[in-house]
Amino acid sequence: MRFVRGLSGVVAGGVVVGMLVVVGAAVIAQRRGFPGPGAESVAWHVAAAVVALAAQIYSDRHRGSAAFTGSMIVFLAAGLLLWTQWWS
Repeated sequence: MRFVRGLSGVVAGGVVVGMLVVVGAAVIAQRRGFPGPGAESVAWHVAAAVVALAAQIYSDRHRGSAAFTGSMIVFLAAGLLLWTQWWS
């Protein structure tokens, strides 16, 4: 279980870093007047980061099947974000 929680922690961190990159790109694009990620993409990234971070905190504070469920929510949020915003 520690391995799964550790792996989901890395994934949650990656989702947060990805959100920071997308938000930063949107701000820079708006300031310099060139197209960047739209508001929908920024909203998806912020929402996924909030869900992943909350699920990881829950997973870290619980044990057993509750921790596993929290880790699966992190993987689901990251997978959904990748599928909808990066691969489509």
